[in-house]
Amino acid sequence: MVSLFPLSLTSTQRISRLAGAVFLTDQLTKLIVLKLLGPNEERLVVDGFFKFVHWQNTGAAFSMFRHNNGILAVISFGALVALWRFRQHFEIQRIQGQIAIGLLLGGIAGNLLDRILPQRQHVIDFLYFHIHPRGGGELGFPAFNVADSAICIGVGLLVILSWSVNPNSNSTESPGSESTPAR
Repeated sequence: MVSLFPLSLTSTQRISRLAGAVFLTDQLTKLIVLKLLGPNEERLVVDGFFKFVHWQNTGAAFSMFRHNNGILAVISFGALVALWRFRQHFEIQRIQGQIAIGLLLGGIAGNLLDRILPQRQHVIDFLYFHIHPRGGGELGFPAFNVADSAICIGVGLLVILSWSVNPNSNSTESPGSESTPAR
């Protein structure tokens, strides 16, 4: 079996490959949505649980800051550049850090492309999970896409990494202890 991330690669190469894979998967799934569904169209997949939808999101996570697509594109671009520039500060010597940054970069790039393409100028969300409560209606988690998932997982990994002790660290300090300057 050929690995997408062989050990012979540098951390930057692994991050780049994962970011590219996330970006391509995100854009491919969005192209499928564009081919199968019109704007605001829905297809029931599992009754009372999951719909395949084509919703246009000009906001950020959970549709916050709606109708601010341009500003969010600039912020996304800034985040993308900053993450790439300062990636060495995010545990990239560990595979988990490489995965986290690769997921973040690929996810941000996928949603950024949606925002800046003239024929879109919005993020395409298409995965919608919901339930039908006893009183009727529908309670749903905000629709999302592959890029959104990658961003959330990447952030979650970074949080977990920030709580863990790096086994490769030369430090003898325990987590949470304050270091004393050498004299």
